[in-house]
Amino acid sequence: MIDLSLLLPKLLNATESNSELAETVAKLAWTRAAGEGLRNHAVPFRLYRRTLIVSVADAIWQKQLRQMGPEFIYRINKLLGGSVVDDIEFRIDPAAVDRMLSQIPAPKASRTETPAPIPELVSAAYSIADSDLRERFLRAAENCIERRESMLQAR
Repeated sequence: MIDLSLLLPKLLNATESNSELAETVAKLAWTRAAGEGLRNHAVPFRLYRRTLIVSVADAIWQKQLRQMGPEFIYRINKLLGGSVVDDIEFRIDPAAVDRMLSQIPAPKASRTETPAPIPELVSAAYSIADSDLRERFLRAAENCIERRESMLQAR
């Protein structure tokens, strides 16, 4: 099975002239580099002139994450296979964080149902303007996750 993060450099190379898709790829790289622990507190907002703008819940998160900025830049650029992000600006915007969290579907009650997609995929999906393409992307991601989980349970 292919890890989604392995496709990010290929997506970026294929879309050099498409700034919107490059922004989406950078946002995906942020969510992967930041990890699950930060998803409820820091949300990628925009890529502007090689500066990734990340919304944070409050000043405490802003201060803590600012200190970790160089590490995040390194991780993002490593995931993307090149120098895409030169700086990260952490802006206090609790409303943006709350909006993103409200877009993430609640986990399913039963394990027999399709599992909820991971937050970074939902974030990526909502940046896709075409609703049909967005739904196909989410279904493909859910199928991939479900297949991985079934393979792990079979072991």
